[in-house]
Amino acid sequence: MNKLELQKMALKVRKSALAGIYCAKSGHPGGSLSAADIFTYLYFEEMNVNPENSNDENRDRFVLSKGHTAPGYYAALAHKGFFPVEELNNLRHVGAILQGHPDMKHIPGVDMSSGSLGQGLSVAVGMALAAKLSNKNYRTYCLCGDGEIQEGQIWEAAMFAGHRKLDNLAVIVDNNNLQIDGTVEEVCSPYPIDEKFKAFGFRVMNIDGNDFDEIDAAFKEAKATKGMPTAIIAHTVKGKGVSFMENNVNWHGKAPNDEEYKTALAEFEKAGEALC
Repeated sequence: MNKLELQKMALKVRKSALAGIYCAKSGHPGGSLSAADIFTYLYFEEMNVNPENSNDENRDRFVLSKGHTAPGYYAALAHKGFFPVEELNNLRHVGAILQGHPDMKHIPGVDMSSGSLGQGLSVAVGMALAAKLSNKNYRTYCLCGDGEIQEGQIWEAAMFAGHRKLDNLAVIVDNNNLQIDGTVEEVCSPYPIDEKFKAFGFRVMNIDGNDFDEIDAAFKEAKATKGMPTAIIAHTVKGKGVSFMENNVNWHGKAPNDEEYKTALAEFEKAGEALC
């Protein structure tokens, strides 16, 4: 996809993610929207995945370590063709496949169940190591939250990845600077994030995680990096794309009401017109 096509798809992902949250009357819009451009780039440009063969042993792997932002993840999977887009409106409904957090047993395209924060990177490191040990060429991608990396297990996994020189691993930190209780600086500052990953032997890049030019350049550099894993610190806007949600911690984990949803849809419509 070219940049304009990616922007249009990211808008669809945002719109669909928020629709699911609205229908569920619960969920996490802030982080789903901040990471929408990352989800879009991974599934429509970067990763070797095929909905018609979702269990291909040579496919690239993705782990959503911050599993609560599943609505954005599900939206990307649906638009990629892993399941019908209409299924997004059944988010968190009893008997539906789309639970509040990713479930690899029931959701096509999901490589790892997640939701307990801090655990996903360890799994991704295991996947990357497995590829090395079995001489496979697939790559592994892991999206973490900036609040999530306050968990110690993240850094145990980072230490192992650096030690094993897992250059087939790319860690993306969605650095929107907000978590459920406030700014990450106020709660338990992980800064400087880039220097911490460098200390564990990572190639590190800081980018605007809502800019496809910078996203594209970073992932291309990650693929070209040999002998060490990559960490992409993606500086994003919490609630990106909906004006009253942007940089507002109150939208970490709640659904819009009827009027708020109507306003958001109008903003998405206007953004879509600007891209035409």
